Amino acid sequence: MTPQIDGVQAQLKIIEQLLDSDPARADAMAAKLLADSPEQPMALLFQGIARRLLRKPAAAIEVLEPLCQRWPAAPLPHLQLGLALREMGRMESAVEAIRRSLTAKPDFPDAWLELADLLWSMADRNAADQAFQAYIAHSAHDQELLEVGRLLRANRTNEADSILRARLARHPTDVIALCWLADVAMRERRISEAEALLERCLELAPSYRAARHNYAVTLLRQNRPAQAMQEVDRLLLEAPRNAELRTLRAAILMSIHEYEQAIGIYRDLLQEQPLRSGLWSSLGHALRMIGEQESCIAAYRTACKQEPWRGEAYWNLANLKTVRITDAELETMYKQLENPALGEPDRIHFHFAIGKATEDRGMFAESFRHYAEGNRLHRRSIRYEPADFSDYVRRSKALFSSEFFAQRANQGAIYRDPIFIVGLPRTGSTLVEQILASHSAVEGTAELSCIATLVRSIEARNSNGGIAYPEALANLTPKDCRQLADAYYEQARVYRKRDTPLFTDKMPNNFAHIGLIHLIMPNARIIDVRRHPLACGLSLFKHLFTQGQPFSYSLEDIGQYYRDYIDLMSHFDAVLPGRVHRVIYERLISDTETEVRRLLDYCGLPFERACLKFHENKRAVSTASSEQVRTPVFRDALEHWRNYEPWLEPLKTKLGDLVDSYPTVP
Repeated sequence: MTPQIDGVQAQLKIIEQLLDSDPARADAMAAKLLADSPEQPMALLFQGIARRLLRKPAAAIEVLEPLCQRWPAAPLPHLQLGLALREMGRMESAVEAIRRSLTAKPDFPDAWLELADLLWSMADRNAADQAFQAYIAHSAHDQELLEVGRLLRANRTNEADSILRARLARHPTDVIALCWLADVAMRERRISEAEALLERCLELAPSYRAARHNYAVTLLRQNRPAQAMQEVDRLLLEAPRNAELRTLRAAILMSIHEYEQAIGIYRDLLQEQPLRSGLWSSLGHALRMIGEQESCIAAYRTACKQEPWRGEAYWNLANLKTVRITDAELETMYKQLENPALGEPDRIHFHFAIGKATEDRGMFAESFRHYAEGNRLHRRSIRYEPADFSDYVRRSKALFSSEFFAQRANQGAIYRDPIFIVGLPRTGSTLVEQILASHSAVEGTAELSCIATLVRSIEARNSNGGIAYPEALANLTPKDCRQLADAYYEQARVYRKRDTPLFTDKMPNNFAHIGLIHLIMPNARIIDVRRHPLACGLSLFKHLFTQGQPFSYSLEDIGQYYRDYIDLMSHFDAVLPGRVHRVIYERLISDTETEVRRLLDYCGLPFERACLKFHENKRAVSTASSEQVRTPVFRDALEHWRNYEPWLEPLKTKLGDLVDSYPTVP
């Protein structure tokens, strides 16, 4: 039923509303209105738009050209004429029309975007890049983009994602939407997708500085620091004193263990901005890595004083295993938790920090209460389904049979120098690494993400065929295996500072990829560090990881993950007997020399007394245990978990018989 129409303005409003949903009806209504008011400019404009949407560009031009001649200062008719001319293949004329639109309204973002897209299609890359920059500059007041920004600040990524994808469906070259959709992907840890979006964005608009900055961040998160540094240095050529870029450069240097250079940048930045709490924290991290503990503590405490509401600053301080939080600092943290406006990330950090501070005071019930609350809040903010990893273990066991490996014997690379230290976090793997790194033939690197990068590349390569990982490993050829090993070796090279026969890779999560490691580097050593499940589980529960380890924020999740880990490692012990050397943490502490000799024998190394004096090693250590490995072995902490035993029942229930059977090994 046709609605009652009163007046020209009411009719125009209805026509405008119909343009997207029913352009044919909009055209008919515009024609009817023009029969009564032939000179009505908005009716002519809407008729031209409707005809263009109906894929009748010639008919649209018949209407729009006279309209543009009559109203030369009206930007929208010129833009619509340009779009119609483009659809007719009259590209140069289309460019002229859109430029006339911009002469009338220089801050017209839609026209800049259409011009950029048109110039790109004509292979005029430099002009297109300039037009994209103008589009970016003039989009600050775009209501849709402002709404996306609001949603992202509220961490409502699903809603932001929907708006951005709809926007890109209308305008596939909208570089702002591409950049922001990459931001959404980064927040949801879809790093490869974010990288692809940003690469497309920079292909269109190479001068888009924000996109290039974000691209550098994605490269860094994917363990490609050299490429990330190239992008940052390119931006710094234009803005050498840009604080954000210098901060990112310092972060890249931290990732490749160039701590002294990073410290220099942080100190330089703090000369300019001494009140930036985050910079003081970053400086503290770098100082911690090189063992400058007093300076590290001072930096962390300065961060706390600059912004006492920042829970992360207090957690950094509390997480130093050898530091005791003062009564005044503890009181400040309690007071901050009373603030209803405190953000959840800060609240989580405060709970973990108070948990550690009260633990040091022997207030174990109060300590566990805060650890539990911090974990509860963090657990609800992350996506983790325990059954997914259990399924991964089941599929891995089905794939990696003795026959599977026998059929592929020695098809990988001959590299013998990597020593993979695997297991769960918080098991003593940093101690094992420090012992090995104290040997003259071994360089200690860090928790390298090189294997995870290879896994992502394998997943991406097989995504179109619908073959999941690890099943995709069945299709690897000997050449594939060697190329993957070479890729690992090349990525790891940036972390090597010494020319030693062997080096460590202490990424604990690599236990899930032993099948891949064995296929591509059958001569590499693999060491599994194992700790009592209740001691390990509690230690995980008490630690707030910077990233990753999503299973560690629930006692039930930890128990299930530990069971899956044991299940997978037992399978590899059965199908590859003797391939993995196991270190039982409690045995290493109680009979250090015997276990060190066993460890060195497995690695094919002669015994060196320096391995027993690992605490004298001044190498940088980049994990949470950096202070502990700079002190001699102590046994007092072996039974520390018993202080929390009354609250560990959910963990015990999930672990089942593993509690009583530990440390039985095949």
